[in-house]
Amino acid sequence: MRSHAAGIVATLLIWLTASLPASANPTLLFEPATGKVLYAEDIDDIWHPASLTKLMTAYVAFEAIKEGKVRLDDKIPCSLVATLQPPSKVGLNVGATLSVEQALQAVIIKSANDVTVMLAEAISGSESAFIDRMNATARRLGMTHTNFVNTNGLPDPGQLTSARDIAKISRAVVSEYPQYASYWAMPDMRIGKRRLGSHNALLRTFAGADGLKTGFTCDSGYNVVASATRDGRRLMAVVLGESSGNERAIRAASLLEYGFQTYDWKQLFNTTTIDTLPMDPSAKGITTVRDTVAAWGCGGHKRHTSAGKHKSKNKVATSKVKRAKKSGEADDDARSALKGPDAEGAPSSSSAGAAQPQAAQASPE
Repeated sequence: MRSHAAGIVATLLIWLTASLPASANPTLLFEPATGKVLYAEDIDDIWHPASLTKLMTAYVAFEAIKEGKVRLDDKIPCSLVATLQPPSKVGLNVGATLSVEQALQAVIIKSANDVTVMLAEAISGSESAFIDRMNATARRLGMTHTNFVNTNGLPDPGQLTSARDIAKISRAVVSEYPQYASYWAMPDMRIGKRRLGSHNALLRTFAGADGLKTGFTCDSGYNVVASATRDGRRLMAVVLGESSGNERAIRAASLLEYGFQTYDWKQLFNTTTIDTLPMDPSAKGITTVRDTVAAWGCGGHKRHTSAGKHKSKNKVATSKVKRAKKSGEADDDARSALKGPDAEGAPSSSSAGAAQPQAAQASPE
């Protein structure tokens, strides 16, 4: 059954990527080993990172481990401030502890907002001091459009980034700390008897998928940094502002498939990287996609299907696939196979096969 679903997904993606359609939102496809840009759209537009913030939280924590400030087996406590963070969260009581390793996995896999505060307090003494270090690190990495005001990406007008900047931190975290690669590729983890699942559907459905991180708030839409490796070559796709978790997965998968299918000897002469690609002088300031998000409480409860500026051309391509197949079953099966086990922001299910609701709850990760 799984191989059949994977075959359907592969067929759909080949159709989708024969001529990769433009997106209404920022997208970037690049090779982390070299920084080469394979596809880019609006990568300097300012965006809310949502839980992509946790890429930086993890990076700073990895630095602290390297510096000897904490160890993976150290136990860190849950404070009152940590318990007050909204979901997605582990939900520990005040005084309960996790090992640093468990905490990092909970941040990366579950996108636990309470655990980012636990790590910040354990490493820097307070969340505010940790945030200062996050911003200093962003400047060092050349993330010129990024500003952090919290450790988890919860909604705040001052929490800002761009697709290019997200690519820079993604590249840094995997190249400088490869020993933690397994964390980014884990589809779930356990704390006691609880299973905490990832919102990254591609980890279960896309051949070679090995990370990295998803994010969602009403204003940011559904974001992802998707990573996959095939035949020793790793590619990453940054997708920001999709209307649902399913559309996010399809867009990211189509970008990655496009990269693997078209990567050839001509890339030897490609010198355009995320650092050398000229900044877009017409890049847009911060915007919101709240009215197009298919999540209860965001303002657009139904999936946006009008011909307005936010409609993704991927949907047109998908429609063509359905007609070409003379049956809606292949497309429905492919989309179903790309869905994650849980709606983003909703409580995790104990079953990996749980169905995804039509509209997720609006709770941020």
